[in-house]
Amino acid sequence: MNDKFFTLEQAQRMLPVLEGLLKSAREAQQKFEELETELQQILTRILILGGVQIDPVRTATQRALKDRAEQMRNDALGEIEATGVQVKDLEQGLLDFPCLLHDETVLLCWKQGEKTIAWWHGLEEGFAGRKKIDPEQFSPPSGKPN
Repeated sequence: MNDKFFTLEQAQRMLPVLEGLLKSAREAQQKFEELETELQQILTRILILGGVQIDPVRTATQRALKDRAEQMRNDALGEIEATGVQVKDLEQGLLDFPCLLHDETVLLCWKQGEKTIAWWHGLEEGFAGRKKIDPEQFSPPSGKPN
C-alpha cells in the first residue's frame, strides 16, 4: 500500500484534475472494449467461414486503435495512481484516498458524478460499507495546518 495520506481538504482540491483523468481512462476503456469486440467478431467469422476474405488494412488499423486506447487508459490510470489515489472500480468511477483518522488508516471514498467527497470507509469495508463524513471528524486538530 502507498504511504501517501490525504486530508479531506487535500483530496477535495484534487477532484477536478482526477475527474478529468478518470473520464479519459473510462472513455479509453470503452473504446478499447468496442474495438476488442469488433476484432473478436472478425476472428469468429474467419474461424466459422474458414479464411473469409478480410480487409487487412482495416483490421490492422483497428488493432492499432485498440492498442492506442489501451495505452491511453493505462496512462490516465497511472497518473491517478502516481498521486497516491487508488482506483477501485474504473467502470463505476470509484476512487479512494488514504487518510488517517485517529491514527487509523481509512479511505475517503468518491464516485464519479458526486460533487464532493462525502463518504469514507475502513480498509476492509469497501463501497458497501461507506459512512457519511462528519467534517469535524476529519478536520485537522487546532493549530496544525493541512
